[in-house]
Amino acid sequence: MNFELKTMKLSNKKLNSGSILLQAFFFGVISIIMIGALISWASTNIKASRIGLYREQALQIAEAGIDYYRWHLAHASTDFQDGTGFPGSYIHDFFDKDGVKIGTYTLDIIPPAVGSTLVKIKSTGKVLIDPTVSRALLVQLAIPSLAKYAVVANDNMRFGSGTEVFGPIHSNGGIRFDGLAHNIITSAKDQYDDPDHTGNNEFGVHTHVNAPPGSGTNNTFRPLEAPPSPVANRTDIFEAGRIFPTPAVDFVGLTTDLAQIKADAQSDGKYISSSGKQGYKIVFKTDDTFDVYKVNNLISPPSGCSSSQSGWGTWTIKTSGSGNTTFVGNYPMPVNGLIFVEDNVWVEGQINIARVTLAAGRFPDNPSTRPNIIVNNNLLYTNYDGQDVIALIAQGNFNAGLSSANVLRVDAALVAQNGRTGRHYYSSNCGTGYLRSSITLYGMIASNIRYGFAYTDGTGYATRDIIYDANLLYGPPPSFPLTTDQYQVISWEEVK
Repeated sequence: MNFELKTMKLSNKKLNSGSILLQAFFFGVISIIMIGALISWASTNIKASRIGLYREQALQIAEAGIDYYRWHLAHASTDFQDGTGFPGSYIHDFFDKDGVKIGTYTLDIIPPAVGSTLVKIKSTGKVLIDPTVSRALLVQLAIPSLAKYAVVANDNMRFGSGTEVFGPIHSNGGIRFDGLAHNIITSAKDQYDDPDHTGNNEFGVHTHVNAPPGSGTNNTFRPLEAPPSPVANRTDIFEAGRIFPTPAVDFVGLTTDLAQIKADAQSDGKYISSSGKQGYKIVFKTDDTFDVYKVNNLISPPSGCSSSQSGWGTWTIKTSGSGNTTFVGNYPMPVNGLIFVEDNVWVEGQINIARVTLAAGRFPDNPSTRPNIIVNNNLLYTNYDGQDVIALIAQGNFNAGLSSANVLRVDAALVAQNGRTGRHYYSSNCGTGYLRSSITLYGMIASNIRYGFAYTDGTGYATRDIIYDANLLYGPPPSFPLTTDQYQVISWEEVK
């Protein structure tokens, strides 16, 4: 009996010992698995953190590539081959602050299209420690042209109640605006003395339109539109607002631009010397050509017809009788898109997928002989998506003449370098031509002297619609004046 108890106790001890060993083994396995999982998790986190660090470094290296090429373009604005003279890609080493190479960036550059300043730069950054990690940025840079404005002037401006403008407006003088502006209006003046009436100074940008009923303001433009009153929120006139004062636009620099256009037209464009007569008529065609006529005779002012401007003329080609114009020839559109005429120019017609700048000037510059550009009949685009672009740059004035079309449309960027863009004042004695119905200007206007196609007595064009062509901003006509020589960032995005 005792022997049996001893044997049973011994067996129980063995069973207990085996159970403990099994449990120890089981928990040991679980511990090993958990420790392994923890080590794996830690390793994964460390690796992810390391890759995150490498990706951040790669992005910063890619940004360094963009910054480098912006610096390069600031010193060589037309070099899109990284100073090599050969097409890319272009690989650069990147060093840390201690001069240790830690990565590279690769630049792929898409130069601007003809007539544009828009350049695309793709920069791909890589780190040496892990060549599988890379990040790329695509940036678009451009130099804004003078066509960033729907209207820009170097003088005081007045826009009447019949004016509607789609696009930004700026003047180095003051602006009175009584129509409807769909974009921002700016002036270089904080306040100025409006020459159209007596009284105290008014805001650099102001209106004489009564405040709408219920607006919470006095129903008169005074004193709301004059300092020291606060600037009222007149969204009924300035839909996008008004800002003043702002930096002035350089009109003096346009002289250099015009001289360069002449030189480029002589070398690789179309240069037309003085006619010895009244000037030339140019008719653009949709087959990528243009006709040139010599203008021999203009309509004389009707008896008693008067104007407030000196040297005004009728700016209308005589049509009755023969010999008023002489056909010179038909020419293909220049490769560089530049036509320079050393005389007055009348222009009309239509283009189709063309980019052209027509300039009129004489050098050395003499205020008494500056030529003008005149549009009396429609000048049209076929395409309004940026494929068709015309610039008319006059050393003197841009005019719509006495007998201009009753309903006139001009698709172009208009620049009056030293003169005015508009229509001369014609009195009622000038015949039916002194009253016109409507003019639509699609593009932009730059005028050194006060712009205007209508007058306070109702003469000129009763309705004036100025529609800004936004395609001009970074896709201006060939050799169009720029507002700066520095590239600006248009877009910045990460790409694969």
